Amino acid sequence: MTPVAIACDESGYEGEKLVGGVTDVFAHASVGLDEVTAAECVAELRRRIRSPATEYKANHVLRSKNRQVLLWLLGPSGPLLGSVRVQLVDKAFFLISRLTELLVGRPGSSLYAAGRSTGGSVWDGFLQAANNLMWSRESMDSIELFFKALEQLPFDGEVVEALKRAKPSAEAFRGGLVEDPGAIPPLDPLLPAIVRAVESWGDGRRPVAIAHDRQTSLSPQRIARLGLGDRLAAFELVHSTSDSRIQVADFLAGVARKIASDQLACRDDAELTALIRPYLDPLSVWGDAPSWTRLSPDRGSALATVRSQDMR
Repeated sequence: MTPVAIACDESGYEGEKLVGGVTDVFAHASVGLDEVTAAECVAELRRRIRSPATEYKANHVLRSKNRQVLLWLLGPSGPLLGSVRVQLVDKAFFLISRLTELLVGRPGSSLYAAGRSTGGSVWDGFLQAANNLMWSRESMDSIELFFKALEQLPFDGEVVEALKRAKPSAEAFRGGLVEDPGAIPPLDPLLPAIVRAVESWGDGRRPVAIAHDRQTSLSPQRIARLGLGDRLAAFELVHSTSDSRIQVADFLAGVARKIASDQLACRDDAELTALIRPYLDPLSVWGDAPSWTRLSPDRGSALATVRSQDMR
């Protein structure tokens, strides 16, 4: 069976640093255009934007002076509808979901909602402590610091109480990271995004061949450990300048990430939100109900959650 050929790029990727970084949203775009059509799209963007830059990036179309170009790119007269899919990841929600799933075997939605509504420095400190606990490069000291931060939360609940009893699980988890340094990093959002791209484009029936923008984290060993088997027909790292499809993926990932991040901050550009909605994966990893109501391609859909099979 002929594989489905896609090209992928991301925006907002900071490895396992999910909080306290530059971005609060990760976006992974996959493009099903053929190379000729993608090259024509990039050429048209160049004609409309008229920037002397050697390589066009998402920030070119996000500039206010190029808004009409962006509206064309995303809109019904543009070349992309039906050929690009973007998975969004709310980094804080992804972190909390991984934390509660791996330590206490429970969903983290209620903890995330309580923390987001409370906000403040205590919640921010807890998120940082949770990130350090789950980060493969951190030390065993992160266990004690996490449980101190947990005690300072100004709310309780079943998940919080379960976490307070989970020190043995935390110690076992940290020990597992030391014993298997080649394991898939538990907080890396890029690897499960690749799994999701294969699921989405293959639809359970066809293998998928991926050309992906270069990332040092995408080693052959890690790709093999995703367990995709025959569903992944090929995986190649290429530079964006040699594949116009990846440049298109960069545009959409960056634009979607910016729009989604604005939604988390309660900044709603209704026009752009309506245009980006058809491109978004309904199984995006998102925990904030108000913003997902505006972003969801299925306006009545439930919030997506992290699935355990993706990263175990």
